[in-house]
Amino acid sequence: MSTPAAPPTPAWLRPRPPITSGAEYVESLRGRGLRVHFMGERIAEPVDHPLIRPSINAVARTYDLANEDPALATAVVGASGARVNRFLHVTESVADVVAQNKMQRRLGQLTGTCFQRCVGMDAINALYPVTWSIDQATGTSYHARLRAFVAAMQAQNLVNGGAMTDPKGDRSKGPSEQDDPDLFVRVVERRPGGVVIRGAKAHQTGCINSHWILVMPTMRLAAADRDYAIVCAVPVDHPGLRFVVGRQSCDTRALERGSVDQGNARFSGQEALILIDDVFVPDELVFMAGETSYAAELVERFTAFHRRSYVCKTGVGDVLIGAAALIADYNGVAQVSHVRDKLVEMTHLNETIYGAGIASSYESRPTPAGNYQNDELLANVCKHNVTRFPYELARLAQDLAGGLVATLPSEQDFADAEIGPLLHRLLRGRSGTTAEDRARVLRLIENMTLGRNAVGYLTESMHGAGSPQAQRIQIARQMQLEDKKQLARSLAGIES
Repeated sequence: MSTPAAPPTPAWLRPRPPITSGAEYVESLRGRGLRVHFMGERIAEPVDHPLIRPSINAVARTYDLANEDPALATAVVGASGARVNRFLHVTESVADVVAQNKMQRRLGQLTGTCFQRCVGMDAINALYPVTWSIDQATGTSYHARLRAFVAAMQAQNLVNGGAMTDPKGDRSKGPSEQDDPDLFVRVVERRPGGVVIRGAKAHQTGCINSHWILVMPTMRLAAADRDYAIVCAVPVDHPGLRFVVGRQSCDTRALERGSVDQGNARFSGQEALILIDDVFVPDELVFMAGETSYAAELVERFTAFHRRSYVCKTGVGDVLIGAAALIADYNGVAQVSHVRDKLVEMTHLNETIYGAGIASSYESRPTPAGNYQNDELLANVCKHNVTRFPYELARLAQDLAGGLVATLPSEQDFADAEIGPLLHRLLRGRSGTTAEDRARVLRLIENMTLGRNAVGYLTESMHGAGSPQAQRIQIARQMQLEDKKQLARSLAGIES
């Protein structure tokens, strides 16, 4: 990869030393004055909110893994020789793209949830060739701006989030055809030195846990949609942003005493609606502004990266398989043939997801800009598997867990002086196990298949990076039927 020397850190990014650990990352989020709303109330300090903190812990784990295993979770920038967090690295080889997947699986294993940084990583890698192409065709300077932004993020080791999905309104109409023009993020004013944007971004994973947000269009655009062809970076603490944290199943268990009933008390995902109220963005943070013909390329490059990024679900699947095997052991049926067969089936499904995703990464090719893009067809196959297989994995885990996964008494009942001793005696499994250990693994399975982390493992697996039909459309576009028909004609001896 031939890359020019890294540009200097722009003046708009306030100088501070790089974040070097998960603990430092958590502290970097304090005191930002974010306008965060949840359940009808304004949250004064998200870092200390018990419902939000587990999602922050999941992001912090990405920093700690970089220290524990730098070969996996960091990368070396070829132009400068600097070692950076892999989530902030622009891919320079096939090995770089593959390493992203391996890191994602490992973090899924360590957190059992969404660790919230994949969208930002995929966004900068998708924007890299698109901004280069726009500059080559029109003489703009978007690519240099993007490289300056990425270099600054790398130097300070910040979290970059990506914001693509709009509320959309009437799905049969494009952005400029909507009754309400703010249903897609748009430019409402062009000033000397920048633009003003307005609208909202929905389902934004980890946005309040990020330092910056990359705003991108969500679909191919017509010429009339010029104001909606905007790509830019906005600091999360911009006063023009508000965040409405979404509900998750069983989320308020985090507000209760104890940790057993939460299932996974340390880690969780997080999604929010971002309200964008006339935010001024300086030119140096704008990477597309009106080039509608490049929106489709950006979306397709991003979804190719992000759909194979769903190998993260195989790390979460590893945890669920382990929990299913553990509860079978606690129940005394670990060696029963149908139990073993179900664990084999869970493993088969999980590795099928991983196989398509890692194959997509291994089939990466260099872009004209010099970074590497994964194979789009295999990426869509990976994500299409993800829309199905985790649901079957969850079904099998619940099958092996038994009915107690949904009827287990609360942690407070186990601690009750009157009935607690009876519960501990009657709800233990085979000899040598305890009722508490059995309850903890049952709650983990509940958490991943019914509770708050089912958001990231099941519903997000269905809709994230595009719902199932989006993958089927892309697979149909790339299945090369005419080439395959010619193969059949040749072997069948058909000369026409």
